[in-house]
Amino acid sequence: MTAPPLSGDALVRLVAARVLQYPGDGFHAELPALRTTLAEAPEAPAALLAGFLDHAASLAPLDLCAEYTGTFDTRNRRCLYLTWWTDGDTRRRGLSLVRLKRIYRDFGLEFAHEELPDFLPAALEFAALREEAGTELLQEHRAGLELLRLALIEAGSPYAAVLEAVCATLPGPSPATKAEAKALARNGPPQELVGAGTVLEPFGPGLDPPTDLPWPTAPAPAPAPSAERQTT
Repeated sequence: MTAPPLSGDALVRLVAARVLQYPGDGFHAELPALRTTLAEAPEAPAALLAGFLDHAASLAPLDLCAEYTGTFDTRNRRCLYLTWWTDGDTRRRGLSLVRLKRIYRDFGLEFAHEELPDFLPAALEFAALREEAGTELLQEHRAGLELLRLALIEAGSPYAAVLEAVCATLPGPSPATKAEAKALARNGPPQELVGAGTVLEPFGPGLDPPTDLPWPTAPAPAPAPSAERQTT
């Protein structure tokens, strides 16, 4: 059975997921496919991402890599790890990371990448492939996303446009100041993300993303049968 086409917001999230990863040597070769993907995305966020792609195309690969590594770090409060904004470097963060892996698995996606599961590009791909649950997950971390967006604007970084495009896929306007962003209280995990919501179909051959992405989105393995169900 063929999966329904991805929505415009989902396409924005997929492109943002790619450009928020370390660009690497092959990134410039991917630019045509990323531009093609944006052709079906909503005009305003697509324009923001297209502007970033123009900027990326104007830089040599090594310069783009240097810009990326100089932009994202915790020292300058420009961190791409969602639970860093909510938990910091505390023991509680480990529990949050385990919970994120469980959420991905509950919705049929297995996370087995070398990055941590709260890495924003991974969360964005999840929010594209499982849009309702993924939107709620991003909303849960909205304060961190908005603080990152504002920090990038303050730094004059071209990556600010990428975060603006991401936030444009979420309900309601973005906060205008850091104080407003910090006022976004975390209300706890939505019930739909812990097993009470609609069960979604696993990602498989029927869903064809507009551009190849590196995140492992294989269907989660089926649980082993319990002892009570095994026949003797």
